[in-house]
Amino acid sequence: MAAGALSFSAMAALAKVAGTRVPLFEIVLARSVVVAAIAGPLLLRARTPLLGHEPRWLLLRGVLGFGALTCFYFAVIHLPLADATVIHFMNPVFTALGAALLLGEHVGVLEGLLVLGSMGGVVMVARPSFLFGASASLDPFAVGVGLLGAVLAAGAYVTVRRLKSEAPMLIVFWFAMVSIVLALPLVWRDPVMPTLPMLLVLLGVGLTTHIGQILITWGFRLERAGRASAIGYLQIVFAAGWGWFLFRDVPDAWTWAGAALIVGCTVLLSRVHAVR
Repeated sequence: MAAGALSFSAMAALAKVAGTRVPLFEIVLARSVVVAAIAGPLLLRARTPLLGHEPRWLLLRGVLGFGALTCFYFAVIHLPLADATVIHFMNPVFTALGAALLLGEHVGVLEGLLVLGSMGGVVMVARPSFLFGASASLDPFAVGVGLLGAVLAAGAYVTVRRLKSEAPMLIVFWFAMVSIVLALPLVWRDPVMPTLPMLLVLLGVGLTTHIGQILITWGFRLERAGRASAIGYLQIVFAAGWGWFLFRDVPDAWTWAGAALIVGCTVLLSRVHAVR
């Protein structure tokens, strides 16, 4: 799980590097092409039907995932890496709410308070100007896009819970293929030919994504879900390290305090939220 968190944090750092030279949707396209090129042959080798059993839900998961990925990369490019990562980690909270609304999972008073606590953590990270002053605040539009990405990611995860009959690699493949189809027209409007070093960076975005997915899946098979998920929050620490090393972004006390509040509330939510 720790290695998977490191891989995903490296993916975000590489996406931020690519964002200095390459348009947003080209990064999404490159990442999706690499993932599809890896997942497709594995599915064919396993003789898994590519249409699956529930193609409409696979399509919905792909569309939601594309939106979430686009928003996350936008936030990574326009915000400090640690802050963008902290905001994205609101998605388990939104997943619990989505599962309650769409799948009938129970959410009680305690869960509601933990959700409010997590939102308080986002306020501490974003530091809106009307509370903290203009000099301390992050770009509110980028923060809003990051939160939208967390909401869309939650929607994607809720659909994954619905797709229990599908092979995990098939879900990953559909996500990549839907993203390719949606990103291609947007890239075609104003393509930018990346240099060879930037091509390597884009390849790294795709490879670190796939490696992270494998490691996280392996981690969940070897360890209890609650403990494994908690270790996954190391991604915030790794993101802070990449931000300092590559971009000289040093998270302040508000970022760490907000991250601690979000992580604490989310871990508690994962322990008290039960499927009924």
